[in-house]
Amino acid sequence: MKIYNLALLLLLEGPHSCNQVIEFKQASPTQDSVQAQKRDIPATAGNILTSKDGGQTWQNMSEGLPKKLQEKYGIYRDVFFADDNGIYLTAGNELYQGKPNAAVTSWTKDIFPDAQGNIATGKNGLYAYNQNGLITQKLNGQREWKRVFRNFQGSGVLTVFEAAGGNVFIGTSQGLFRSGNSGKTWKQVQAGGWAMKLVESNGILIATSIKGIIRSNDQGENWDVVVSEGGVGIAVESIKDGFAAITYNTQSETRRIRTSYDGGNTWQAIDAGLPPTPSLASIIQVGNDYLCGHPVGIFKSSDKGKTWKLMQRSIDNKVFNLSVSGNVIYAMPVSGGC
Repeated sequence: MKIYNLALLLLLEGPHSCNQVIEFKQASPTQDSVQAQKRDIPATAGNILTSKDGGQTWQNMSEGLPKKLQEKYGIYRDVFFADDNGIYLTAGNELYQGKPNAAVTSWTKDIFPDAQGNIATGKNGLYAYNQNGLITQKLNGQREWKRVFRNFQGSGVLTVFEAAGGNVFIGTSQGLFRSGNSGKTWKQVQAGGWAMKLVESNGILIATSIKGIIRSNDQGENWDVVVSEGGVGIAVESIKDGFAAITYNTQSETRRIRTSYDGGNTWQAIDAGLPPTPSLASIIQVGNDYLCGHPVGIFKSSDKGKTWKLMQRSIDNKVFNLSVSGNVIYAMPVSGGC
């Protein structure tokens, strides 16, 4: 039996829409692990690359993954990201985790209880969710996924985020919702269109939205637009001493990179040294360096964006989505830079 799941990951207006239909076969609820010796082999559009030397050299770490994940599924930000525990990938109801700094590429496979496909990290474990509002959690050290936030009545779920103070946020196609009591009750704290990726630093919350980049300094009770160029917010990341963001500028029809070092109040453009493009995918910091995914390839800046150097060329006209775990960089080429 085949099941079809629409992965609603970015609701971008205009020609920069990032929707993909994911097709998969129902699997049995088992867990296993697969190991493969890491080798330097030519990269293709379905490969995941990794670098442990700041982007100087790259290796293919896709061996051990099923071919449908390497060749067929699109890997987007919600289903391709890294944290302190390594890298996570999802395909339908399957979850794959790769450990950082392993001598060999080792993927651990898990099965979601339903066709969720999107994941987020919390303080005590992983969340899995789909756009219909089905949210489960797997606590650290446990094997089972359990249903959570049953009282949440929204739909069009785009993200789940747990703040340091304990507030939980759910970003939807209608805006942001917040719960301060572990999901017993919910309050809409931001409206007027979708809100998606959230990050936090020193008590300041930053999020992408249909209006651009939004900010809250009161635990998510109120939100202000801090970067708006007529287009939407594409990505936001915590960096050393601040934040980095990507937005879409409707006048230049390009995506722009900005950083903030005053808690998200003011932002500076750092993309003057990059070729203009509507398809910037991501911006991360590794050590003191910035890396971004660009249609030309992966660029690196060691002077806070004043100059950029090409480290890895693009593959089959794809754009690399980037994520980082410690000093280990992961790169996944996708279409359109979403």
